Amino acid sequence: MSESEGRENEAREPNGDELGTVAELAKRRGFFFPAVEAYGGVAGFYTYGPQGAALKRNVEESWRDRFVTREGHVEVSAPDVMPEPVFEASGHLDGFDDMIIECPSCGEAHRADHLVEGATGIEDAEALPIPEVESLFEEHDLPCPNCGESLAGVPIEEFNLMFETSIGPGSGQPGYLRPETAQGIFVEFPRLKEYARGQLPFAVAQVGTAWRNEISPRRSLVRVREFTQAELEHFIDPETDEPPLERVEDVELTLYPVDEQEAEDGEYVTMTVREAVESGTVVPWVAYYLGVARGWYESVGVDMDRFRYRQHLPGERAHYAADCWDAEAELGGNWVELTGFAYRSDYDLSKHDEYSDEEFTVFRQYDEPRRVERATVDPDMSTLGPEYGGAAADIAEALSALAERDPSAFDGEDVTVEAGGESYTVPTEVANFSVETVTESGEHITPHVVEPSFGIGRIVYTVLVHAHATDTVDEEERTYLDLPARVAPTTVGVFPLMARDGLDDRARDLAADLREAGFDVEYDDSGNIGRRYRRQDEVGTPYCVTVDYETVEEGTVTVRERDSTEQVRVGTDELPAELTALRTGSKSLADL
Repeated sequence: MSESEGRENEAREPNGDELGTVAELAKRRGFFFPAVEAYGGVAGFYTYGPQGAALKRNVEESWRDRFVTREGHVEVSAPDVMPEPVFEASGHLDGFDDMIIECPSCGEAHRADHLVEGATGIEDAEALPIPEVESLFEEHDLPCPNCGESLAGVPIEEFNLMFETSIGPGSGQPGYLRPETAQGIFVEFPRLKEYARGQLPFAVAQVGTAWRNEISPRRSLVRVREFTQAELEHFIDPETDEPPLERVEDVELTLYPVDEQEAEDGEYVTMTVREAVESGTVVPWVAYYLGVARGWYESVGVDMDRFRYRQHLPGERAHYAADCWDAEAELGGNWVELTGFAYRSDYDLSKHDEYSDEEFTVFRQYDEPRRVERATVDPDMSTLGPEYGGAAADIAEALSALAERDPSAFDGEDVTVEAGGESYTVPTEVANFSVETVTESGEHITPHVVEPSFGIGRIVYTVLVHAHATDTVDEEERTYLDLPARVAPTTVGVFPLMARDGLDDRARDLAADLREAGFDVEYDDSGNIGRRYRRQDEVGTPYCVTVDYETVEEGTVTVRERDSTEQVRVGTDELPAELTALRTGSKSLADL
């Protein structure tokens, strides 16, 4: 009886303790494992082994193909370390915090909102204010997970998650490891807009490492201190640019909006991208990327029955986001964020425009020149200088900004402005306020930003968990990873039926030819053929090729498919083309 004839339990059966099972598999088969264990290890850092590095690379390349190449966008690579002023402008110095509580008995630090969530069933304690979280510790008398002592009454503080460093020798210039790749794009906007010829919309992507000094790393690759992000910053004119919704308008989304989360009997809402936009549930640009991403997640192996889009509650929304939706996957009974889809409005570019010496705007050309009234001031510096000394220039600048913002402020005899943190009252006649009619061909605007931000490590982990399955083949339980061929670490396993009579040499030559053709290939002649199949199944290799005596006599090999375990004979000359067709989905095994 052939392997496929002896296959039972066609439906995939997830393991009950899937996270523990996948963690053991990941370590044993070289997907990922805790880093620097020879020196005791450091929480929150992982090494991707040979299988994991290949899987991660394939996921990244698939992301580039879908979100950069096929969308017509561009990619950059910015430094991991940037000086302190960048993060002062971005708000990360003041607003990139988590709640920390330190046990007074054992000294162990914990993330307070996570302890509350684990003990009370509250899903998003992160969105709660600190006094309310402290009350929950007292109400439930929550203990320290490390020593068991009560944490009721222990103060909770904000902890900034950025890794600080010095740039240059000695104390140097203060800098930080980037907590997100996005700022490396935003700070270069003045140059990037030149490459785009000043035309909106345009989008810039980056795939790279981000760093967050997590209080309590946990749950394998879910919460770590070093991770890979794939981010896209799409710069748009909010008044004129519309997304190409027609490309994804019929894609169905499983949504969990704020009102459903807050309702006592809230449920998921299923609607198409077009319906989500027309109902006002999701803003158009975010909805477009939800539609694009939904198909991509499925293509890399995320189980759509364990997937949803959840809208951020007002209290958990990042400081830069006007609205945000998370793509979430169910892992081991918990929902885990894979991607944040944020409408960042003009927050980032406005902040960098304010703090830096560059302009973070683009020029919007009018269809026809316009005659407009323009309020201006021409301060009398011969009066301001002697009266206000070094503050005179700042006062003049403040008067100019006020005239543009609120001309009616100059209606009285005096006008008051803020400059350098001080308030100054200036006679209106000294400001020399006037309204002129001028012809303008356009105006400078600050673009808005739409940002899909993908956590590659979490997606890799999700794909492994969702792909893990068992069935029975030839009355023996088989464990396999149902990985799509496009992301599997190895595309083809090549075996000689036996390591003799020249079959092994023939198999090695075939493996070399397939590598030349662009396939990830593993050669294996160790153990019986069934064991070799099982090894490849367990790491998700979609196809295995066996060289046997018919190969020598007739020039054909056996191609075996992982999921069905079915086998067909294929000519060695046609093998690369047929494997390519299988990998891309243009053919099935039955078509060969």
